[in-house]
Amino acid sequence: MRPFREILSMAVKRHGSLEAVEARIEHPAPVDDLLARRDDRWLADMTRHVFNAGFSRKVIRDKWQGFEAAFKRFDPSVCAMMDDDWFDMLLKDPRIVRNGARIRSVQRNALFVLEESERHGSFGAFIAAWQHKDFADFLEYLRKHGDRLGDKTAQYFLREAGVESYVLSFDVLKRLSLEGV
Repeated sequence: MRPFREILSMAVKRHGSLEAVEARIEHPAPVDDLLARRDDRWLADMTRHVFNAGFSRKVIRDKWQGFEAAFKRFDPSVCAMMDDDWFDMLLKDPRIVRNGARIRSVQRNALFVLEESERHGSFGAFIAAWQHKDFADFLEYLRKHGDRLGDKTAQYFLREAGVESYVLSFDVLKRLSLEGV
């Protein structure tokens, strides 16, 4: 495998400068920011990434205000109580992407958020408690206890939420493969 300095040199060549490479690096949010985020925002971020998987991000972004309204601003207590009538209305709601499995995941993830909030005081406290622990174990926990949070969905959700994490993107996997890892 090449030394890191060679790989960094390739990135600098590709992006034009070390500063350009460093500008692309996302920095984790301070723990206080994770703790301060309300549970409804964690559920909203989680939902956005569940719906982004396999869909155009632009479609989800353009419909996001409709998602916020349709899912009652992602109040976990409200979403956890989704009954069949509400679910059926969402299946017909043009403001959102009408995918039954993903719609149902909002309810299941609301229950997950509520359970972890009860255990830790807030979902942000649950997330912060995992900081600097085994990230692969964390991803496995999210996959098992959340809904539709496997593969890259949880990685992107956490990274964009400001959690110190990695994303095994196609480019990363390709580079690791080329390096014989």
